Amino acid sequence: MKLSLSAFYLFFFLTGIVNAQKIQPFQQGERVVFTGNSITDGGHYHSYIWLYYLTRYPGRRITIFNAGIGGDVAQQIYERLDSDVFTHKPTVMTLTFGMNDTGYQNLKGDKADSVYNAKVAVSLKSFALIEAKLKAHPEVKKIMISSPPYDETSKIKINPLLKKNTAILRIAAGQQKAAARNNWGYVDFNGGLTQVSLHEQQRDSLFTFNNADRIHPANDGQMVMAYVFLKAQGLAGKKVAEVVINAPEKKIERAGNCTITRPNISPATIKFSYLANSLPYPTDTIASGFGRPQRAQSAALNLIPFTDEFNQETLQVKGLKQNQYALKIDNKTIGTYSGADLGRGINLALIKTTPQYQQALAVMHINEERWEIERLLREYYWIHYSILKPKGLLFNDGDATVDSLQKYAKKDFFVAVTIPNYRKARFKSVREAWQQEIDLLTSKMYQINKPVVHRFEIALIQ
Repeated sequence: MKLSLSAFYLFFFLTGIVNAQKIQPFQQGERVVFTGNSITDGGHYHSYIWLYYLTRYPGRRITIFNAGIGGDVAQQIYERLDSDVFTHKPTVMTLTFGMNDTGYQNLKGDKADSVYNAKVAVSLKSFALIEAKLKAHPEVKKIMISSPPYDETSKIKINPLLKKNTAILRIAAGQQKAAARNNWGYVDFNGGLTQVSLHEQQRDSLFTFNNADRIHPANDGQMVMAYVFLKAQGLAGKKVAEVVINAPEKKIERAGNCTITRPNISPATIKFSYLANSLPYPTDTIASGFGRPQRAQSAALNLIPFTDEFNQETLQVKGLKQNQYALKIDNKTIGTYSGADLGRGINLALIKTTPQYQQALAVMHINEERWEIERLLREYYWIHYSILKPKGLLFNDGDATVDSLQKYAKKDFFVAVTIPNYRKARFKSVREAWQQEIDLLTSKMYQINKPVVHRFEIALIQ
């Protein structure tokens, strides 16, 4: 795959920033809680990370939880650590914050500096409480994640809040220092998204990952975040599978991360059975996410070298004549390739009609369905932690609470759009049913993600 210029630059930037800060890959049985604000709450990066593990390590069962609450600052995260994070009994937890901590004031000059200095100080003071709480849980591995950037540089209509991202970076520096002194992991989302944004804005001044609000990364940005995280785990360069066939010598030269059986190699036809240990990584082509997203998850593949580094399922056949050959998998024609194409190798992970990609696509859709149901639960918890807790009504779901919320909704748009879901979720039996559905979908993902044997045929076209 030939990298775009954007991907070329980002490759070298991310190689420098991520390789020096590797974190351990998730292992069998890990329970991973992603903790943060709305970028986590309504975001997909943790879902995309889970999809990688579902397809690349289908026998390694892990569980990932969303513990984001929209609007949270560090102090609010601290106050819900026990009830919303450690209640999941995590083996790993991540923590990102800073976007809300720095506020949304539109100030200039010395006044802006003064306000941001105060807000950063408050955030880091709360983070010190978080650090102490986390140190009391040595059984849990911790990963600090810098906040994705506030996009001040795009020329979209909404006026930017100047110096906001600089203040966010000061909070991130505090996270990084805490990670260093406690031997915790650290991943930089801010740097990765900022670098690609700045480069793309040279071509298109309106480019932003963050849509009209300059805050929330859409799904292409969320995919870049997932890429940065997986790269920090040292997973780049691990192929889905690799098959190398020497046609003149009638032998399989390499079967990487797969098993080849029943080979039948002749000058005109090559047949073999193929069982990979992994599935290709599928990507969603439908734009979705915060606000009115302009790009889908798959759009990120034009900006980062994810395909080159994480999604290679290669088939190479050496020594074929310069003719055309039909590739069939399970008697279905997948494509037509020249002998030179096959000699260079083709990446099956990019061919969406292969049975293995279709299998992975089903896993992706179930994972997204799981995400949608989990979001219903997160909306319920958002109402409680953001709206009811300050009123002393945390986990009070009585009729009086509903009436109070209904009145409050008249002056709060977000409460107004969330109340219909809350009316259902306030019943424990409904929440239990949703959780049971999440558990069922999770089990289903781990049932259907196991690779199966496919019969390949490469035949000379007469």
